[in-house]
Formats: sequence, C-alpha cells, structure tokens
Amino acid sequence: MISPDPSLLPTGLPHDPLIRPSFREACRLWLKIGCLSFGGPAAQISLMHEELVEHRRWVDDQRFQHALQFCVLLPGPEAQQLATYLGWWLHGTRGGVVAGTLFVLPAAALLLILSWGYAIWGAVPWVSAALQGVQPAVVALMGAAVIRLSQRWLRSRWHWVMTLGTWIGIHQGWPFPLLLLSVFLAGILWRRLMPEAVPSIPAEDLRQSVEHSGAPFSTMRSSVRVFLVCVALWWLPVLLAAFAFGVRHVLVQEGIFFSGASVVTIGGAYAVLPYVAQQGVERFHWVSGSEMMAGMALAEATPGPLIIVLQFIGFLGAWHHPGSLSPIVAGILGAGITSWTTFFPSFLWIFVGAPWVERLQGLKSWGKWMGVVSAGVVGMILNLAWKLGAATVVTVQGSWDGVSLVILALTFSLLRWGRWPGVAVVALAALMGVLRPILRL
Repeated sequence: MISPDPSLLPTGLPHDPLIRPSFREACRLWLKIGCLSFGGPAAQISLMHEELVEHRRWVDDQRFQHALQFCVLLPGPEAQQLATYLGWWLHGTRGGVVAGTLFVLPAAALLLILSWGYAIWGAVPWVSAALQGVQPAVVALMGAAVIRLSQRWLRSRWHWVMTLGTWIGIHQGWPFPLLLLSVFLAGILWRRLMPEAVPSIPAEDLRQSVEHSGAPFSTMRSSVRVFLVCVALWWLPVLLAAFAFGVRHVLVQEGIFFSGASVVTIGGAYAVLPYVAQQGVERFHWVSGSEMMAGMALAEATPGPLIIVLQFIGFLGAWHHPGSLSPIVAGILGAGITSWTTFFPSFLWIFVGAPWVERLQGLKSWGKWMGVVSAGVVGMILNLAWKLGAATVVTVQGSWDGVSLVILALTFSLLRWGRWPGVAVVALAALMGVLRPILRL
C-alpha cells in the first residue's frame, strides 16, 4: 500500500490540550478533505495529518500514527479507513460513518458524471484522442508506483524472489486470491526456516488504549452485534438486486465480484487491478482493456481513493449489459452497487477492529509476514504495467507507436524526477493526445 512512512511525518508537536470539535465542525472538515484529496493515498494521508494534527490539534500525532499502522494492515483503501478510524475516534460510530462517507462521496459523484459522459461521448474523435494520449500516462503511473513500492518493500533477496515468482504465477494464469494466499503461506514457512532472511516492514505496536470520549470501548457482545449488522447491510443491496432482477443479472454479478475483491485488496488499488482486469475484461466482458485504462485515467483526475476506478467498471459493465433496464439506469445502479460493496467493508473492519486495537497481540510479527505479501503485490503491479504497456506502445500491426513512447517517457520522467502530481500528468497526456496529429509531423 502506498502510505507515507510514519517516521517522515512531523513529530515533536507541542503537547497542547487537544481541541474537541463539534460534530458539525468535523463534518465540514471531512467534506473539505473529500473534495481536496487528490494525489493518491500518500498525499491523502498527509492532508489528513496536516488538517487534524498540525492545524486543528483534534488528534495527537501518536494516535494518528497508531491508527495509520492499523489501517495499513487491513484490506481496502487505507486512506478511507484512516478517515473512518479518526472520525470514529472523535465522535463514535456516527463520526466514523460521516468521515468515511464524505471521503469517498465527492469522487464517486464526479466519477459517475464522467462515466456517463464517457459512455455517451467516448467515440467523439477529440475525446478518443485525449483518452488515447492518457493511456501511456497510466502505464507511467503504474511504473512509478512499482519503483516507489520496490524501494519501500523489497528489502531482501527473498522479497525479490517472491516478486518474480508472483509475476510468473500470473503469466501461468493463477487467480489473484490464490497467488496472494500462496505468497503469504510461503512467507510464513520461510520465516520459520530462515527468520533472518525476511526483514519486516516497520510497524508500530498498536496496543494502546483509546482515550477519547467519542470512541466507545467494545465488549465481545457489542462487537458481534456490530459485525452482524455490518455484514447484513453489506449484502442487502446484492440480495435486493437478486430478488428484483434474478441471480444472473449483471448487478448481482458485480455485487458478488466486487465484494470479494474488497476482501483481497491488500496493497491498494494497483494490487487489485490485475484481478479485476482478468475477471472484468476476460471473464465477464464488462469492459475492454482500453476502457479500463480510460477509467484509471478518469479516477486519477478525481479526488478520493484510486480504487474508485472500480465504480467506472461497474457503471460500464451494467451499461453494456442492462438487461430489462435502460442503459443509464443500469449504469447508475451498477456504479452504486460497485461502490457500496467496495467501500462498505472498510466500515466493518474499523467499527469491529478499532475498539480492540489495544488488545491485538503479535502485530509486529504480522507486519513481518505482510512484508512478504507486499513483495508479491509488487509483482502483480509490475505484470499489469508490463501487459498494459505492451498494448499501448505496440500497434495492432506489431510496430512501435512512436508518439505513445514519447508520451510514456515524458510522463514517467515528470512523475519520477519532476515530482508532478498524477492529475497534472494525466492532463498533459490528454492534451498531447489531442495534438497527436501535429506531433506526428
């Protein structure tokens, strides 16, 4: 997962008494963060630290780091989970619901509009040209992510072996969940045989008490009750869709598929995309490869977590296979059920797990195992970048696409050495796509 190293976050803040915000003040801030959270998880987490810890003193630095380390170990988008955790810590369950929802809602609303526009006008020449220019930029974004994560996660030769093994496994057609499980079990076995060969990813010990009036302590009975309620709400839209349209309808398929994807999303959006590409493109035929890359570009241009790209896939999947519904109604419902089953599980992990954070034992050992899993995630991202890159810079006739190569090299350089934000790189690539006929001269 692409998270900032806690050691790099500002420390040594004055030990002034924490300020208790009103619920209304917190709602306004969470909406602001949701609208400004561009740039991926690292930028989003830094924004929350700046607003909550440095400027407003609503949360102390130690608690922020403890919450961050807990969320990094969970499946799903860690930035949204961190917002949910901190909202829960400030104002209990209602605070967590508002924080997690407002972190995603602006991006979901904007991407729904963009998805509809793409479905209607995607074939317009200048739109197609812009999206064609964006495709190399998406590959550059993924390549930059591979390098960044490799520097952070691949800390031994064993990690590199796991990365290479994962890449080979994907080429052999192994499904993503099986690969993830295999890498995890291999890491446990190797740690027992050669514990010194597998250094861990640093993780704070989270066994700290939750000391805030807004964050309720949990009993086993209350945790079980919260778990059952969250699971029921999680699957309710899927059951309603099955009752209304039948179990074979695209909405039901999307609800089941993305519910499963949300459970194995360890490593962030780039880690789950190979699984989504394999299933959504090749098995279900919800989107084409070019449509998936267009969705990634649109997701990069919106605030919120990058995994919101799954909503685009859900929209187009239902748009292409509406059944008895009109395409626009099917698309909206598809986007809705995809976002629900993608993001709602994060509330389950936080509301059940956060009150028991201080009782977790052996978390440092878990962090060592997660280091091996993270090495496998790098291999999955590398495979996807390689596959999409080959499809982008090589034409159907088998020749090199010179303009795409130029855009790929330029955008990668701007990301890697120019430190340009992803949204600016995507905008530049879109402009170069529109000017593509001129660049060919």
